Formats: sequence, structure tokens, C-alpha cells
Amino acid sequence: MADDSAPRSGFQSSLTVTFVGTATALLEVAGATFLTDPYFSPAGTQWDLGFLQLTSAYEPALGLADLPPVDAVLLSHEDHPDNLDARSRPLLDGRRVLTTADGAARLAPRPGVRGLRPWEKASLAAAGVVFDVLATPCLHVPGGECVGFVLSAPARFGSTGGKPNAVYFSGDTVYLPELARLRDDYHISAALLNLGAATVQLPGAAEPLLVTMDGAQAARLIRDIDPDVVVPMHFEAWNHFRQGREPLAAAFEAAGVADRVRWLEPGKPTRIL
Repeated sequence: MADDSAPRSGFQSSLTVTFVGTATALLEVAGATFLTDPYFSPAGTQWDLGFLQLTSAYEPALGLADLPPVDAVLLSHEDHPDNLDARSRPLLDGRRVLTTADGAARLAPRPGVRGLRPWEKASLAAAGVVFDVLATPCLHVPGGECVGFVLSAPARFGSTGGKPNAVYFSGDTVYLPELARLRDDYHISAALLNLGAATVQLPGAAEPLLVTMDGAQAARLIRDIDPDVVVPMHFEAWNHFRQGREPLAAAFEAAGVADRVRWLEPGKPTRIL
């Protein structure tokens, strides 16, 4: 059963989030169900990327067999197994998927997969609602594509201050100043942020490279886009993550944004809006 202790908001529909683990979550909004970055491999799974060996130390809170019918998948990038593992790839068959342009080409010939470039828009009909989807830029591992998503539906979500209410899923990225422009065009009712201060040691580099936001960067983005509610994701149980919940929470407290943050219990449907 969903937790109904949602904050007061001008959002005219409802948003329930079930956090599965890492960047994987179910978003139930306006009668439709979206799945972000599906990963369902068991604890202890290892992935050799050549320059980095990833090891997971958590069990996803839901299994593939536990998933409800999914209307669309929001896939920030398909080339990193902690965002799309081998076990989850068949889930994309015969399903609508929004992802990067290169990712869509690699996932072909699935006809339901559409690639979007940063700041490109698409429309998606689900559960009798037409959703507008904006792909947002990410800066992740050099040479790789990654996008976030802004989901809006003016007829169902309503507006605040003349701007359409929206739900933002950041994808894997470090802080980007250009994301501040989201506040010009949308009222971000909820922001799901991939954090964890993940680092990679690239060949020839003197220092590890930060590839997802740390707490200070996330706090800066929160101030930029001014969301009503923030849901932290992507911060637990991988060997390349450097910040878990406690240091992230401390950074949010220090920046004065902790009152917006909603930490979710994995596997528990939680009413966010």
C-alpha cells in the first residue's frame, strides 16, 4: 500500500514512487507506470568494463516477476550494466523505451525504442494521457551518451506560476549549469536524482574521475531547479560509489535543502505528490 503522507503541492495528479535500487524505480503517475534504468541482477554480480570492474552488493527490492504492467521505460543509457543489466534487456522487447540516440541504434530492431538527444522533446500516450517528455543533458563517462528526462502532462499535472508541473529524472550526471534552464520552462514538482559520487579511474588519468553528483553538487542543482520534493537514488552498494546516505544527508543539511528530501524505503510504494 502506498504511503499517503505526501507533501502539499500544486501538482494536480498523484505520483507514487517505488524505489527498487540504484537508478531503478517505478513511477506511477496519472494512471501510467514508468520504469527507470532497469537493473535486476542479484547481489554479488560483477561486471568487467575493461577500465573498471563493477560489483553490486545489494539485492533489488523487486524481481522482474514482481513488476506491474509497465507503460514505458525511461532509460538514461544502455551501455552501463548498473543502469541496464543483461537480465533486464529482454524487458525492453515489445515495449516503449526512451533513451539516447546511440542507445536506440544499439537496441535496434526494437520498434518501440526511440532515441532522444539533449533538449529534444517527444510525446508518449499511456493510460489515456498524453505525456510530454524532454530529454535533458548529462555529463557522465567521457565519450558516452546519457540523458535525463522531464515528464509533464499539462492536462493532468496542472501548472504553478504559469509553468507546467513536471517530474524530473536526472540520469547519471555530474552537476551541469545548463540544467538551471529547466526552471525557466517548468515547475519541477519532484526530482529523482542519481547521486553516489561514483568515480572511475580512466587509463592514463592521474586521479579518479567523478561521474555522478556528490551531495554538494546535488544541493547546487536543487537550488537551481527549485523542486518541491527530491528523491535521492543511485547511492548504495556499488564499489565505485563514494557517498552513501549519511554524507549525502549531511551535505543537504549544510546547504539548507534537507527539508525537500524524501528518502525512500526500497520496495515500498511511496506517495510523493
